[in-house]
Amino acid sequence: MTPLLRTPALRLAGAMLLAAGTATVMTAPAPALAQDSAADARIRKIEAEVRALQRKVFPGGDGRFFEPQIGPGSDPAAPTTTSSPAAPSSTAVTDILVRLDTLETQLRGLTARSEEQANALSQMELRLAALETAANMPITTTPSSGASLPTFQPAPTSAPATTLPAVRPPVQTAPAPTPTPAASIAAPSASRLAAVQAITKPQTADAGDDEYSYGFRLWSAGFFPEARQQLTKFVEQYPNHPRISFGRNLLGRAFLDDNLPDEAARWFLRNYQANKAGDRAPDSLLYLGKAMIAKNDTRKACIALAEFGETYPLVATGRLADEYRNSLAKVKCS
Repeated sequence: MTPLLRTPALRLAGAMLLAAGTATVMTAPAPALAQDSAADARIRKIEAEVRALQRKVFPGGDGRFFEPQIGPGSDPAAPTTTSSPAAPSSTAVTDILVRLDTLETQLRGLTARSEEQANALSQMELRLAALETAANMPITTTPSSGASLPTFQPAPTSAPATTLPAVRPPVQTAPAPTPTPAASIAAPSASRLAAVQAITKPQTADAGDDEYSYGFRLWSAGFFPEARQQLTKFVEQYPNHPRISFGRNLLGRAFLDDNLPDEAARWFLRNYQANKAGDRAPDSLLYLGKAMIAKNDTRKACIALAEFGETYPLVATGRLADEYRNSLAKVKCS
């Protein structure tokens, strides 16, 4: 056997067999290694696609919840590297601004609701005022007792109602039958002058209201002649003033309180007929009845009181209820 192996041909064949066996042994694990690398690459690619799908399906995929795995030009088979999360899209200042916008919106809503409520309240007040004014107006245009009311109109109004200056001369001559007022007007004492001067006249932007208020202060202090002069000035100079009904009525009161029922009745009747829906028209009609009671004219007093109760039922049972009952108790009306 040994000699055969030493021949060149046999040595060459043996070397070739040995080399083939060695190559077979060395190259045997290569397919397995290649298969493992391809499987890992496919697994990494599938994982990257799943993470990308998660970012697409679930909200908040802005980098704060999922890290980007696939980008332009990236290799799916390359190992992934951790990246820092993206900066949040909103900051604390943005949150504060959003909250301020919400508060401003709520505040505008509250302001709108408060304005609507204030408007509704003002409308209700206007409606109540209109209802009250309508309730105080005459119930009918020709009341049942109104036909009898003009029967005593000529007596107190000897002069036409439009000639207002005719009313002023009696203011100067009325004290003739009553010596005490005449003496006070003709020669007022120093104490009376000082007392009258102590009553200040208001000085506001409404000159007409100042004139009326000054006359009211004089009447309240008991200076009836001075109050009549002041109120007559107001009625003549400001016939369209909002307080004209107050002025005419108070002028009649200044005559009646000074025991001059005739002149008082003229002003009461004039104020009532000028505007039956005026602020003091009910008062003038009631005090017209009182002036007739002061003159002992029961018939005309009953007519005036009946007209008052029928025309102003709310006032007769409300603001002037006591004076109305007292006046009815002084006369016997059929």
